[in-house]
Amino acid sequence: MTTVALKVEVPIACFRQSRAREYAETYPVPPPSTVYGMLLSLIGETDRYKHCGTQLAIALLSKPEKSIVIRTFRRFKTKDIHHPKNAKPDYQELLTNIEFVVWVNMKTDKVKPTLPERLQQAFANPASINRFGGLCLGESRDLINTVTLLPENYHGESLWWLVTDEDGSLTLPYWVDHVGSNRTRWHCYELQESQVWQPPDLSWTTIQTS
Repeated sequence: MTTVALKVEVPIACFRQSRAREYAETYPVPPPSTVYGMLLSLIGETDRYKHCGTQLAIALLSKPEKSIVIRTFRRFKTKDIHHPKNAKPDYQELLTNIEFVVWVNMKTDKVKPTLPERLQQAFANPASINRFGGLCLGESRDLINTVTLLPENYHGESLWWLVTDEDGSLTLPYWVDHVGSNRTRWHCYELQESQVWQPPDLSWTTIQTS
């Protein structure tokens, strides 16, 4: 199988904007890099380079509600990890009732089995998957409620496609450099409402390091 579609439901999450500092803003939609990491976690893959070349298409089923909370953040100011200076309350934006569909296409994923094939295998034979920890989207506390493998002929109501647009108002990472930020890669996007359930050409993002 070259393409699979998964419906994902998350009760609450924060997709923290890369340039956010004291005020932890969230992206209004999970970035492709975050969704790719979740898919790897689902199949128990720890090498994020393993399936470079995979393409993702993301569409919101509904627009989540945004709220603001105050919570304790840890930033290491001193070597003593328990020092009070390392903990500070700050504001954080949260999204609730997040529902989206992600289409996964093998594209130039040259590893066998491909990511779509491994995802299909995970649903067909869950006992074959060796993974650890809770399945999250974003922070480790943002646990996923359900992930459902959709049939090929599935069709719902309208959705909001995340499409690439050079003049788009959303700048989202599709690859994140976790050591510094020099190799983090971005695309500009817009949310485009549609009742068509087949990914448009501009909705595909290739996961790659360049």
